[in-house]
Amino acid sequence: MIVMKFGGSSVANAEAIRRVTSIVAARQDRRPAVVVSAMGKTTDRLLEIGSNAVAGRRQQALELLKSLEEYHYQEGGLVDGRVRALFEELGELVRGLAVMGEMTPRSVDALSSYGERLSSVIVTEAFRRAGLDAVHVDSREVIVTDDRHTAASPLYAETYARLAGRLPPLLEKQIVVMGGFIASRKDGVTTTLGRGGSDFTASIVGAGIGAEEIQIWTDVDGLLTADPRVVKNVRRVRVISFEEASELAYFGARVLHPSTLLPAIEKNIPVLILNSYRPEVEGTRIVAERVPCTNVVKSISSKRNITVVNITSTRMIGAHGFLRRIFEAFERSQTSVDMVSTSEVSVSATIDRPAALAAIRSELEQFAQVDVEDNQAIVCIVGDNIRYTPGVAARAFRALGGINIRMISQGASRLNLGFVVANQDLEAALEALHAEFFTEVDPNVFA
Repeated sequence: MIVMKFGGSSVANAEAIRRVTSIVAARQDRRPAVVVSAMGKTTDRLLEIGSNAVAGRRQQALELLKSLEEYHYQEGGLVDGRVRALFEELGELVRGLAVMGEMTPRSVDALSSYGERLSSVIVTEAFRRAGLDAVHVDSREVIVTDDRHTAASPLYAETYARLAGRLPPLLEKQIVVMGGFIASRKDGVTTTLGRGGSDFTASIVGAGIGAEEIQIWTDVDGLLTADPRVVKNVRRVRVISFEEASELAYFGARVLHPSTLLPAIEKNIPVLILNSYRPEVEGTRIVAERVPCTNVVKSISSKRNITVVNITSTRMIGAHGFLRRIFEAFERSQTSVDMVSTSEVSVSATIDRPAALAAIRSELEQFAQVDVEDNQAIVCIVGDNIRYTPGVAARAFRALGGINIRMISQGASRLNLGFVVANQDLEAALEALHAEFFTEVDPNVFA
C-alpha cells in the first residue's frame, strides 16, 4: 500500500485531474490511497466568501459562491447530486454567516472544509470514468482531532485504529480517495489541520495503514538547494534525511508542511516529493537514516515577512524564571516561535504569525522592555555535516559579508545555522550562500 497526495495545483482543472488519473492508474498495482487538496485556490475563495457574508455583503458573497460552483462544474466535469448537495449545504452556511455577522474558528473550519469535500468527490468520479475502481472515504470519519479549530491536532491512537480498520480492506480491490486537511472532533464536528494540512493528512494515513511509502505530488521536481524563484542554477536533492527535511520544512521550505513528517518518522516510512507535471522525474526521497554526502550543506531554506521580538530586562540579572515568563506569554497567545537567541538579560525571538503580537507585547512589558522589528526574513542553511565540520559559520559569515545580520541561531540538533536579515537583503543572502556552498555537488545526493 502507498499513499499519494496531490496538491491544489495538481487538481486545479480538468487537464490536471486527467494527469492525476494517469499517474494513479500507472501505480494501481501498489494499492494507492489518494489524498487530494482543494481545487486550485478554492480555500482562499471560500474564506473570501465568508468574509463578505459576515461583513454584511450577503449578495456579493452569494455571487462569489455561484462563481465557485460554476468553476467546480466546469473544471471538475461533474454535475451530479453529490456535488449539488454540497453546494446547497454551503449556500445555507453562507446565509447563516450573514445573519450571525461573525466567523468563529468553528465556522471557519466548517466553511473551509468544503474545498476538500468537493475535490475528493470529483476526483473519485474522474477515476471511475477512466475505468479505475475508486471509492470515496470522508476523512472526517477516520481522522479524529482535539477541538483546537483551524489548527487541530490528531488524536493518534483513535485515528490509527479507525484508519487500520477502514482502509486496508478497501485497498485490497479499490483505490481509496480522501480529502486532505479535514478531520473531526470525537463528537463529529468538523475540524481542520491548518493551512497546508493535506500533506499532514497523507502522512497520518500512511502511518495508520502501514504504507510502504508516502508520495507528495506537487508542482516542483522535489526539494531544491534553494528557492528557484530567487537563486539561479539550483539543484534537486535526490535523497535527504528526515532530520534535515524537517528543519527545511520548519524554516520555510514550501514543498512540505512542517508537521508532515512526524507520523512518517515514527513509523519509519519513506516520503517522496514528486512533480505531477513531470512524473518521470525521480523527485526527492526522504529517509530515516543519515545520508552520506561530500557537501556540508544539503539545502538553504528561507522565510519572508517574519517579526523579531527583542525582550530586555536588566532587572533579571541573576534572577531565575526570565525565560519561563517570556515563553508563557507566547504560549498563552498560541503563537509559536521559530528562532531564539538569548543572553542573561535579553532574548530575541522570531514569529511568523503576528496576529497576537499586541497581547504578547502587553504581557511582556510588565517586566521587560520590548522592541519589535517587522519585515525581516530567516535564512537557514541545513545539512547533517554541519555538526561535524569546523569553519561552517566562518564560511557563511564571509559569504554574507556585505549584509547586515540581525540575529544568529543554531538549533539544538546542530544541523542548521540560521540568520535573520531584512526582507530586502534576502535575495542577496540566498545567492551568496548558494554560491559558497554549492559550487560543486555530490552527484549521489544532488541532480
